[in-house]
Amino acid sequence: MRHAKDTCKLGRTGSHRRCMFANMLKSLILKGRIETTLAKAKVLKRHADKIITLAKENTLASRRMAIAAMMIRFNTLTPKEKKLVKSKNDLSSYNDDRQVINKLFGELRERFTSRNGGYTRIIKSDYRIGDGGCKCFIEYIS
Repeated sequence: MRHAKDTCKLGRTGSHRRCMFANMLKSLILKGRIETTLAKAKVLKRHADKIITLAKENTLASRRMAIAAMMIRFNTLTPKEKKLVKSKNDLSSYNDDRQVINKLFGELRERFTSRNGGYTRIIKSDYRIGDGGCKCFIEYIS
């Protein structure tokens, strides 16, 4: 029996769940709103609120914990690419991971400084055609 177990397994292994929610968190931070199933959105809401709380602390330790939670891997640049980035401020050479961290600890942290919790909202949508799963949107409130 699974009495008092807090994890919603969603029919996936632990490593698959961690990777899936890390990718969903990155997409939510970059886009501000994503469409998913209701069950995934309810679990993602917990992770998204914890990440914002980490961002509000704005310490080196909280930054590292957020990087670990979202499984961020910074790609290394060749010396030629580094010069281009410095001279033109062109971030297209980097992957999206640097943009995720900058947006999380910049824009989102400033937006939610005066708020104590409840940073996300779930808006129910229609049902999926194939299996009838309930779809919804999860977004950061403004």
